[in-house]
Amino acid sequence: MPKGSPELTAARKEEIINACEQLYQTMSFKDITLKEIGAVTSFTRTSIYNYFQTKEEIFLALYEREYDRWNEELVVIRKNKSLSRRKLAEKIASSIANRKQLLKLLSMNNYDMEANSRPELLVSFKKAYGESMRNICRLLEKFCPEMTVEDIQNFIYIFFPFMFGIYPYTEVTDKQREAMKQADIDFAYQSIQEITYACLIRLLGEK
Repeated sequence: MPKGSPELTAARKEEIINACEQLYQTMSFKDITLKEIGAVTSFTRTSIYNYFQTKEEIFLALYEREYDRWNEELVVIRKNKSLSRRKLAEKIASSIANRKQLLKLLSMNNYDMEANSRPELLVSFKKAYGESMRNICRLLEKFCPEMTVEDIQNFIYIFFPFMFGIYPYTEVTDKQREAMKQADIDFAYQSIQEITYACLIRLLGEK
């Protein structure tokens, strides 16, 4: 790690993460390289190694930032004095709809990202991920006080795996739509908000 203030190091890391995010809007994970990232930053590929050792580490940092941003939204929801179950489902679904980048990252191969990142970076990511689970638990404890510890645990173990499939089911390309049509699959496409709200309503015992 090059010498410099923590603020400077953080700023440089942020520039690299932002570059990765920019490329990810138009390129696939497999096509993005450290060379491509360096081309849209003030860094060379060699100098990027001072901050991140692999492409997966950069994506993991982007992933962590998305969880941090979602956590901020969940904290805001918790500031409400009271919410019905339907209103809670609506607000959580909206917070998910605001995090399309998180959903896109969730649909990738997490095993590769985590396997090719240093332990300390993986721990940092897991803290942000864990905090999102805790924030959802806090929302349920506050707005659904009749739910038991087991109820909340079951909610978490269903909803968080469900999130991995939201992006592929809602962000469909023309090519995929045509393939579904030719395969004669009558599929009702839904928005992120709609599919998430429907899941939450059922998990919360509403109809």
